[in-house]
Amino acid sequence: MALRKPISYQWRLFIPLVAMLWFIIIALALFQYEREKTYRTQRVNDELRLINSRIIASYDQDIDLAPFMNFIAKYYENSVLNGIRVSIYDERGELLYCVGTPIPRYTSENLPPELADATEKGAGTAFRRSDENDKDNPYYYFGARTSSDGKIYVHTAMPYTLSLTQSMAVDESLWIIIIALAAIVSVIAYFTTRYLGKNISLLHDFANRAASDKDFNIDDDFPHDELGDISRQIISLYREKMEANERSEREHRIAIKATEEKISVTKQLTNNINHELKTPVGVIKGYLDTIADHPEMDEASRTRFIGKAQEHMERLCNMLNDLSTITRLEEGGSGVMRERVDFHELVFNVAAELKNINLTNGIKFTFDIPLDCYVVGNYNLLYGMLINLIINADFHSHGTDCGIKIVKQNSREYVFSFYDNGNGVEEEHLPHLFDRFYRIDKGRSRKVGGTGLGLPIVKNTINVLGGYIRVQNNKPHGLEFRFSLIKWTANPNKQK
Repeated sequence: MALRKPISYQWRLFIPLVAMLWFIIIALALFQYEREKTYRTQRVNDELRLINSRIIASYDQDIDLAPFMNFIAKYYENSVLNGIRVSIYDERGELLYCVGTPIPRYTSENLPPELADATEKGAGTAFRRSDENDKDNPYYYFGARTSSDGKIYVHTAMPYTLSLTQSMAVDESLWIIIIALAAIVSVIAYFTTRYLGKNISLLHDFANRAASDKDFNIDDDFPHDELGDISRQIISLYREKMEANERSEREHRIAIKATEEKISVTKQLTNNINHELKTPVGVIKGYLDTIADHPEMDEASRTRFIGKAQEHMERLCNMLNDLSTITRLEEGGSGVMRERVDFHELVFNVAAELKNINLTNGIKFTFDIPLDCYVVGNYNLLYGMLINLIINADFHSHGTDCGIKIVKQNSREYVFSFYDNGNGVEEEHLPHLFDRFYRIDKGRSRKVGGTGLGLPIVKNTINVLGGYIRVQNNKPHGLEFRFSLIKWTANPNKQK
């Protein structure tokens, strides 16, 4: 059995709309018909009442009624009231004057409604036949009026003639106008519902496609009117919702990826810490076990073994201190106290302290920092950062000199350059120099006692203080660390 095609939205709107409009038109047509019919009837009735009133007025003014009755007969001879009957009776019931066939006289016991009203009120009307069984006298209207002294009464009647019927009938053009109006309204309703149905169909299609396929392309075919504007606003809200969902999903994916990377980094860091700690712990244990297992060892060998164990113990302590520092920077960076630091004084103190530090390769340190160079920082962190850079250059650059200088500044920050005249590093290693425990020459690094955390501490220190740091090979040779520090202003709250 074939399924019936569903009725379109246009016809769902058109059928009830046209039915309602036709109902209104028919109701208005019937109302107008009855109104017109009543008006035409009332016009005839008013004319007849006017005749009665004029006759009584002429009587009250002692005007001879005979000429007036002749005038009435001639006046209405060629009108729709042709055939009107007017009878004037005196108080004894005798006919005084008449136009047309006299209207029968009634006794007081059998008064018709109009005469009963005229006797009581002075005037009366009635719509009836003169005699229900007398088809030859189909009077349409009866009227009666008595004089103020009660000596005469006027009785009028209008036969139901063809001319009167045509005069009182509603013009057929009214129905033509009504039919034409209904047709025009139907056509307007058709195009209106067609217009509205198109918009509803577009919205319905949009809703179905949006529910079944979130990646469909939205075509803006809506007209430029109020309904079209509403449709476009709905589509705009849908687009914003989809974009918000995409952003949420993207942020969720980024958060998951960041969490996974953090877990991976933490796992890798744990593995690296275990690996890095095993070496000095193993060496210390080896030396101590050797000393314990050989009590007969000579004093020179015992002293040398204890010295080696102390060296690795110092390396182990340095590593644990560095781990504590970098953890504090990464997890509690927002809690680091920021203060005004005289960077020239700090660099000067570092240069003076290097005399007491046993640098492995004896690299020379110079600086070119102007006086009154105040930055937002933490003295101890910046001091340790600069020491780490110098030690890193001494350990790995194979150069003879290193130094620091200002390369540029603006209203917000200073940009410094720490450089050496060593060999530099291969380009493939530059992106990893700030990774924890990353060593270009692992064997040499362990030999010289590096912890692998010096440069990560440097980077985290700069980041915590609101600056940036980059590393590049310096031409013609050597390595350059370029970093920024925020200037100290009169209002410390603006340093954030």
